[in-house]
Amino acid sequence: MNDDSSLAVVVGRLRAEATTRGPGGRLPASRLLVKRWGISPVTLSRAVTVLTAEGVVVSRPGAGVFVSDRVPRRSLAAADLSWQQRTLIGERPKTTAMMRMLATPVDEVIDLSTGYLHESLQPSKALADAMGRAGRRPGTWTRAPAEGLPELRAWFAADIGGRDGPLGANDVLITSGGQTALVSALRALVDPGQAVLVESPTYPGTLAAAAAAGLRCVPVPVDADGVRVELLEEAFASSGARVLVCQPLFQNPTGAVLAPGRRAQLMDAVRRADAFVIEDDFTRRLVHDDASDLPQPLAADDPDGHVVHIRSLTKPTSPSLRIAALTARGAAFERLRDTHVINSFFVPRPMQETALELMTSPSYATHLRRLATALRDRRETTMRSLAERCPHLTVRAARPGGYHVWASLPDAVRDDDAVAEGLRHAVSVSPGSAFYLPGGPNRHLRLSYVAAASPDEIVRAVERLDQALRRLL
Repeated sequence: MNDDSSLAVVVGRLRAEATTRGPGGRLPASRLLVKRWGISPVTLSRAVTVLTAEGVVVSRPGAGVFVSDRVPRRSLAAADLSWQQRTLIGERPKTTAMMRMLATPVDEVIDLSTGYLHESLQPSKALADAMGRAGRRPGTWTRAPAEGLPELRAWFAADIGGRDGPLGANDVLITSGGQTALVSALRALVDPGQAVLVESPTYPGTLAAAAAAGLRCVPVPVDADGVRVELLEEAFASSGARVLVCQPLFQNPTGAVLAPGRRAQLMDAVRRADAFVIEDDFTRRLVHDDASDLPQPLAADDPDGHVVHIRSLTKPTSPSLRIAALTARGAAFERLRDTHVINSFFVPRPMQETALELMTSPSYATHLRRLATALRDRRETTMRSLAERCPHLTVRAARPGGYHVWASLPDAVRDDDAVAEGLRHAVSVSPGSAFYLPGGPNRHLRLSYVAAASPDEIVRAVERLDQALRRLL
């Protein structure tokens, strides 16, 4: 395969072929283009799909691909859209950090910023098989219940609370991914203008969701043992907040695990405040194979319904399997359901059926075992490479779970500068300031080790990051 086999390059070449041949002209046979350009049939097929969608070519089964003979669309005159600035006077949500994490890196840039598994780590065959089985199920293309498929809700209830735990299928709401679940929970449980307690630092999606809902974030510091629970009672009292958003397991971005002694203190503070804790349990299935037994979710030992739990399938499988569970009991569940219905009606049934097929197949357990080994290898590679090849970063010891490490920069370097210089050296990392409220520290980087193609690529990325930091110093 040559260096010019990217989809964009092939689309450009195919467009040039269409221009040369003119309306009604037949493009060369696929096998000839594959050989001539040294590309895969899949890439060529996708390029044809792109141009078909644009109306440049038409595909005629059995005959070939032809240049469209339709009249090209007339260019529109330059429009004046300045009126929108006068009409859209409200402040829009800040999504810079999230868009950076969702951006597709350009060619040659090694991605150490995204939190989604590289394709080589995804259970692609198991997903394809599950989708095939789901597509053949009777009723797959009918409307799903608003709360989700009963079988999938029951699976999540057992997975989160245990077989004999406090959660039942009726306490589970199926949502389109963890971010949607988080947005629904904040909108349902907190009124605009009210305060919500958040860890500091924390996941940028939490800050963005709270801002979009018109909420006031009150930071509670995180240390090596998780959120500082001794500060919660005062934070609840002084802010009037009745919700805490917390990641007790392999916290993003620090990787901290809430210490055993703090778990009871956290729940005591929540109960005394008549409050809720939104437990974002996003890394539970990203445990490494050298980890000891994990603490159970807060939701598994919550008789009085203070915990609203979020469990997503996206992180351990594929960024496109956007299925998550949102659990609550009592009036809180009714509010969550109502908010969910207003936002999206229901989650598409084919995706729920696919998730159910995957979760209940032996291949899912096999995938998790393989992933646990791969994540441990990548963590060790990252830590070893940083120690040997990037001495200017100070790295907190990485936990045997999750997908990232939290690093401190030299005093002379700001995170935004490090990120920009890293991109110039073809490596993408996340600035630590994105995980704080405005005005927070700007001397950290978060490095993810799951989006790179291989451990060897991680080593090269660390070398590039070191070159970038040396340039700044």
